[in-house]
Amino acid sequence: MRAALMYGAGDVRVANVPDPTIQEPTDAIIRVTYACVCGSDLHPYHDLEDTPDGRPMGHEAIGVIEEIGSEINRLAVGQTVIVPFAFSDNTCSFCREGITTSCKHGGFFDGLETGATQAERLRVPQADGTAVVIPEGTDESLMPSLLTLSDVYLTGYHAAVRGGVGAGTSVAVVGDGAVGLSAVLAAKQLGAETIILMGRHESRTDLGRAFGATDVVAERGEEGIARVLGLTDGEGVHVVLEAVGHMPAYEQSYGIVRPGGTISRVGVPQYDNAAVGFASLFGKNVTLTGGPATVRAYLEAAIPQVLDGTIDPGRVFDRALPLDEIAEAYRLMDSREALKVLIRP
Repeated sequence: MRAALMYGAGDVRVANVPDPTIQEPTDAIIRVTYACVCGSDLHPYHDLEDTPDGRPMGHEAIGVIEEIGSEINRLAVGQTVIVPFAFSDNTCSFCREGITTSCKHGGFFDGLETGATQAERLRVPQADGTAVVIPEGTDESLMPSLLTLSDVYLTGYHAAVRGGVGAGTSVAVVGDGAVGLSAVLAAKQLGAETIILMGRHESRTDLGRAFGATDVVAERGEEGIARVLGLTDGEGVHVVLEAVGHMPAYEQSYGIVRPGGTISRVGVPQYDNAAVGFASLFGKNVTLTGGPATVRAYLEAAIPQVLDGTIDPGRVFDRALPLDEIAEAYRLMDSREALKVLIRP
């Protein structure tokens, strides 16, 4: 089959690799029909060391089940399913508590042992607990929005849920990428009264306004902090949703959160040490939360919202390319010429 492999920073190619096979009785094999490039895929695109054998890429997918293991009971060949970026049995103690990314028998589609989604086929471990069936006859036009439920929209939703966004809260979203814009949409759905989007790319912030942002702040650093404080009578916001993962975004976050507020981080951290002392969190009684989105815990409730038109998160896709043009997809996202690129294997 064809698959996207990354051989080093900036070097993504399509190569022929062996088809995945059933390795455990809880596995399923899907033919990938929709995939995409994630903002987090750009981290190795910037700094991956030379990898002669190539690293399989991608962790978001919709596909059609072609084969199932002997212990699969909930799924059937021919069904179309959403595959979250993390696999889980959905039955262990952590899964039952909603922390599916810490499943005792789970893991992530990291491309190393489990394979990856920017490919023609994918092995799905713990398939009964992981894959969620899309109703038969679903309009094809809804597939991009359904694809966002494998990661990007529900990552934004996770940030808002963990942050305690609700009716009457004020929210700032740091980052105007697909996750940040999804966080705006999620905050709106959860009833936030004020939603300040911190971003400087007009085409993206325009979509943010359409998703529910009440204000846009283009400034960064101390100027950005001052603007947000100015919009909130000097108090700051109840909840900051940090969707970038770099230290300046975190520093901006604790500068704009109000005393007693919450910072919810879902941008994959590109740093090890975050300030939590008196001048950052402790002095203002600020709560720090977030983490890898527990997509599987939210999926079944989110699918009907897409099907009935309550949400349309697929608007974050502004380009669509075939798998053979995956290198161009990465280039477009890295140069910010595209917000998020849909891939059709």
